[in-house]
Amino acid sequence: MRQVHALGVDLRDGLHGRGAHSAARRLREVLAVDGVLLADLDGTVASHGRCPAPAEVTALLSQVFEYGGGARTRLPDGASVCAVPLTVADELSGALVASGHPVEADVEAAAALVSDSLDHAALRRARARIAAADLRTLRAQISPHFVHNALAVIAALVRTDPDRARQLLSDFADYLRYGFSEKGDYATVSDELEATQTYLELQRARFHDRLDITVRMAPEVLPVAIPFLVVQPIVENAIRHGLERKEGSGHISVSGFGEGPLCVIEIEDDGVGMHPELARALLAGTGPESRGVGLANVDQRLRAVYGPEYGLVIETALGEGTKVTVRVPRFAPGVVVR
Repeated sequence: MRQVHALGVDLRDGLHGRGAHSAARRLREVLAVDGVLLADLDGTVASHGRCPAPAEVTALLSQVFEYGGGARTRLPDGASVCAVPLTVADELSGALVASGHPVEADVEAAAALVSDSLDHAALRRARARIAAADLRTLRAQISPHFVHNALAVIAALVRTDPDRARQLLSDFADYLRYGFSEKGDYATVSDELEATQTYLELQRARFHDRLDITVRMAPEVLPVAIPFLVVQPIVENAIRHGLERKEGSGHISVSGFGEGPLCVIEIEDDGVGMHPELARALLAGTGPESRGVGLANVDQRLRAVYGPEYGLVIETALGEGTKVTVRVPRFAPGVVVR
């Protein structure tokens, strides 16, 4: 089991990743053969130990790729070579070649493990591409409604309270700088929290200080890496769908804490709430209410990065406020701030 896990780590970036040579070495040890070679459809990618001459390898690979099954040949010194196809998403993608005195059943089992690892690697790359595309979409959707209102508030304060106008203008610049940052697809919870607090200060000014804000974040989750722009779109949804429509003052809280291996972030407001059907529509990105709101985008990116069980959870009812919960692994392979 340990070797299986290690093989998955070696091949987490696919056959052309940095771990391919380590995977070939590990497979040679597991199969107890003289040499192991990993190939894609263009030829050898990585090898370890004593492998056949290139011409013999080419002949074997041609046989495997042409007929889609295994191939075996005997060498002049009495040893033999066994080649077994590798598949990704049920499509032929390469071959595992073992030389010496390989046991065919063992080579086939090893090839199945390699294929599984390559499948997982392809899925991770696909999820990363989806998450990156969704992030570009979200950046392009930074609410013009909010931008207009923030600038209107700052303009109104220029004469009556120039010091605060200056501070809010600085906050607004910081908000835009973070929203359009190209530093990577992930940020720390601490970075997300700082950007969210800046956004909330701008909203507090817009609400003429009728907005009460509580932020509580446990120290152990501050360095956790999460997808970029996760928290702020949820807070924006709380403002637009909960507090803008409420008379009088309103309260919004942002909290985060560790829950075993998970980082949990909760955004809760005491606004007007919404019908559960509307909440489902917002998550699905359907209907006019969902336009310009990043909830569906955030939900899709979380599921793309971590898996289908890590989407947003919304608890709401008309007149009862709304609570949105994000649960992500505190340590997830490939989720790092660069």
